[in-house]
Amino acid sequence: MSAQCEVTGKRAAGAPLGFFEKYLSLWVFLCIVAGTVIGLVAPDAAQAVGSLQIAQVNIPVGILIWVMIIPMLMKIDFSALRDVYDQRAGMGVTLTVNWLIKPFTMALFAWFFLRHVFAGWLPADQIDSYVAGLILLGAAPCTAMVFVWSNLCNGNANFTLSQVAINDAIMLFAFAPIVALLLGVSSIPVPWETLILSVVMYIAIPLAIAQWIRSRLRRKGEAAFEAALARIGPFSMLALLATLVLLFSFQGETIVEQPLIIAILAVPILLQTLVIAALGYWLCRKLKVRHDVAGPAAMIGASNFFELAVAVAIALYGFNSGAALATVVGVLIEVPVMLWLVRMVMRTRGWYEAGSGD
Repeated sequence: MSAQCEVTGKRAAGAPLGFFEKYLSLWVFLCIVAGTVIGLVAPDAAQAVGSLQIAQVNIPVGILIWVMIIPMLMKIDFSALRDVYDQRAGMGVTLTVNWLIKPFTMALFAWFFLRHVFAGWLPADQIDSYVAGLILLGAAPCTAMVFVWSNLCNGNANFTLSQVAINDAIMLFAFAPIVALLLGVSSIPVPWETLILSVVMYIAIPLAIAQWIRSRLRRKGEAAFEAALARIGPFSMLALLATLVLLFSFQGETIVEQPLIIAILAVPILLQTLVIAALGYWLCRKLKVRHDVAGPAAMIGASNFFELAVAVAIALYGFNSGAALATVVGVLIEVPVMLWLVRMVMRTRGWYEAGSGD
């Protein structure tokens, strides 16, 4: 690969956490409070926004999700797929963990904790919906924030670009069938039409738009492309936060009446994150994968494409569903947990390389 491509890969792989990303957990918490207050004080206004739907797709949320996703999808470089063979062991780990293990362990944890361990503390009529929300999280490997996590753990930029590109390509075809399979196994009705519509609305179309914009900007030069990403990046985070306010405006009464629900939902999500990160990291070490590849390979499975999960949960089950709440809890805990995992990857580099033969 040329030096120019190497530089491009490093830039595209992300930069250190910006102001919004660094304090994302705080913003999410504040949005939970704001949304909850709105739901209690002005429930009619929240319901009015929720009623603006076409074909089961909420128009305000649809717009916000696109604003949220498209800038992140613009970072994906499908030309990086040419380099997959060079890091085939690391790519094999990330694909195995993301598509053959992660969705199923999340479904298992959801079944164990929500249907058994904590069932007595949850509203019985929402348990299926909570399980569905966790399944949606587990079936969507990270697309955006993995660039940040990779950069923070000194990950290989070209590998990060390659794994994101191939995971997005697989997601187009595998997300709906995996979600449908796990919902069916969990005895939850599978709304196929809405599920397929969600894939088209929240993966295929935004991805096509993002890649078209990326192509147009890259013709103007790398500096113009990076400047455009920097300008539109904050809008992505603002759209996420606005979506959360809307979500929690519908969940206000539930949260006030049963505040333990968020803590309960966090348990399987946290366990899933730690297990998947450890498994990916360990497999890379066993296969003697370079440390700068092992970091991003572990990070992409441990984190989630929560923007997609939130959007699909709303489309399938509605604003005020347990599924929507479960996916939002994933947003709440992801940033602090992933930052801790990044530190662990950096601190254990000596141990890792002693066992991998680097």
